[in-house]
Amino acid sequence: MVDKIRIKDIAQQAGVSVGTVDRVLHERPNVSAKSREKVENVLNEMNYQPNMYASALAYNRSYVFYVLMPKHEQEAYWEEIEEGIRMSQESRRDFHVKVEFRYFERFDDNSFHEGAQQCLDAKPDGVVVVPSDLESTRNFTDQMHEQDIPFVMLDSYMPDLKPLAFFGQDSFSSGYFAARMLMLLAHKEKEIALVKLTVNGHVVSKQQDNREMGFRHYMHDHFPEVELHELKLPLNTSRQQYDKMLEIFFTQHPSVHHCVTLGSKAHIVGLFLLKTNRRDVQIMGYDMVYKNAECLRQGSISFIIAQHGYQQGYACIETLFKAIVLKKKVTPLNYMPIELLSRENVDFYRRTQL
Repeated sequence: MVDKIRIKDIAQQAGVSVGTVDRVLHERPNVSAKSREKVENVLNEMNYQPNMYASALAYNRSYVFYVLMPKHEQEAYWEEIEEGIRMSQESRRDFHVKVEFRYFERFDDNSFHEGAQQCLDAKPDGVVVVPSDLESTRNFTDQMHEQDIPFVMLDSYMPDLKPLAFFGQDSFSSGYFAARMLMLLAHKEKEIALVKLTVNGHVVSKQQDNREMGFRHYMHDHFPEVELHELKLPLNTSRQQYDKMLEIFFTQHPSVHHCVTLGSKAHIVGLFLLKTNRRDVQIMGYDMVYKNAECLRQGSISFIIAQHGYQQGYACIETLFKAIVLKKKVTPLNYMPIELLSRENVDFYRRTQL
């Protein structure tokens, strides 16, 4: 019933011209206050709901969204996110949506600040931001609030900064789940290795910190007798150096048969285990990158938890589009599914499925 209402019908009932109704609907100038009031009263009486898609197309303006995210290597989790972002941009090209990327170095406040300033200087219609530390991120988001720039948070959730929306896993629950799944295999073990990829001794995201909290919480509650050995591997180290460090670790800890890493680089250990024919050791990790999938198929990785990076990237841009272009309400908190992959189901995983 609602979608059959014509502008001509509204004009006739309000006693104004069709052009006047059109200007009111599209918030254009040159309408007297009296005529505007007449049209708005009729719209309320008819419960008129505009076709936002048609209105946005008719408006014929362009929109620029900026994405501020970490610099990364190929095959990383972030590659999937970028692919999803680009696909969302392509799906909205009729609305002249353009996405610009800016990158920052992890654990480099100056790099994050520089990328944030580039976003602010561009005065975009909306922003997708992967948070750095809380204070650096707050400085950026406070300025976006001041300038009325809507922003979506990706990967790490900081609710106090009041984003338009968040997309990512519940990191604590994900880590808790990882421990539970690992211990289905390792319930008789006395020792387990926790492998961390670090920069300057720190893991590379707040998300991984929260996963570790969840992981340790489960272990404390259910397997307090199991000893956790930490192995820190510096990010961006050579393959030879990784192999040397891993050889030393497993030689010193012959009773370790199960490992976990809470990031996307499980294949660093998985490839070493295959190379050295350590068939009695497995590692569990995150993200369906190619090397992880190959190690999973060959048995050196036991499980992978998929984060659906493609979906996250796509949904971030789609959310900005709905809120800014279509002026629709959006869901503020969006936790992604925690999907467990094994050798038996890895080939059924649909990376780009929405």
